Amino acid sequence: MANETVLVIEDNFDNLELVRFVLSQAGFAVLSATDGRSGLSVAREKLPDMVLLDLSIPEMDGWQVAAQLKGDPATAHICVVALTGHTLPGDRQRAFDSGCDGYISKPLDLPNFVGEIQALLQQSQARRS
Repeated sequence: MANETVLVIEDNFDNLELVRFVLSQAGFAVLSATDGRSGLSVAREKLPDMVLLDLSIPEMDGWQVAAQLKGDPATAHICVVALTGHTLPGDRQRAFDSGCDGYISKPLDLPNFVGEIQALLQQSQARRS
């Protein structure tokens, strides 16, 4: 896997910078947005391979962003992964019901994070083939 583009939609600056750094070091091109509306706009314009989506973001929450991405034929192919601190019972299922293809809870498991991203991208690419 090389040259994949990941859009990170995250409103917490420290979390955003950590994810950007780790993914950049692993060779990913990284785009970012800090709210749901701008994230949706970037996704539609740039068509990244993956969107890492915090569920509690301003302007439009992550559940709405996921549903809109998956509901639009132009962006439905994008692998959408919830990257969230929402870990109550039912949160994972709600993320999948909104259209997310994967779910990674915070705090991040840094030693395994890139491997999780690569595995989710491979699964997404296999589904499209």
